[in-house]
Amino acid sequence: MSGCCDDSCSLDRLRERQRGTLQIVLGINAAMFLVIVAAAFYGKSSALLSDSLDNLGDALTYGLSLHAVSRERVVKAKVALFKGGLIFLAACTVAVQIAFKLIAPTVPLFEVMGSFSLLGLAANSLCLFFLWRHRRDDVNMSSVWECSRNDIASNLSVFVAAGAVWFTGSGWPDIVVASCLVLLLMRSALGVMAAAKAGMRAAS
Repeated sequence: MSGCCDDSCSLDRLRERQRGTLQIVLGINAAMFLVIVAAAFYGKSSALLSDSLDNLGDALTYGLSLHAVSRERVVKAKVALFKGGLIFLAACTVAVQIAFKLIAPTVPLFEVMGSFSLLGLAANSLCLFFLWRHRRDDVNMSSVWECSRNDIASNLSVFVAAGAVWFTGSGWPDIVVASCLVLLLMRSALGVMAAAKAGMRAAS
């Protein structure tokens, strides 16, 4: 009986830690979305827009993950599947924006791209720090970790694109990096959905 109590108390403590972490990273990503999406439209950058939509997807992901923390494994798997769909939708949104850029090319403001990609990098590094200890807790938290890890790559890519735009005076680096980020998002989405389906099969 004592052992059962210890296991139950330990699980409750883990869930509380997960909730606290998710609330923090949810707030960070929601704030960063509002800031970076405004910067993306002002700076006319597809890569930065991709970055901002990544933050929005993460904020929605963390909100759903909060709902799933205390749920059973099959519910967590379903939430992870939905999160994968959100990531894929974000990728499609950026792909459409890239298509418009190809039709009507513009040169983005590299100063805006560079400064806000570094701001996003700092915010996402903080999120990654908070999520590190939860990365292997369950399918719910591992999918959250996957999203956060992708954000770091996105921020660094946008910063590199900003330097390339400055060096070339062309908008092509922005389009190329945005296209690569779309592929990264799609790969992540497919990975999260595959893991979620495997979790649903295991729970059934």
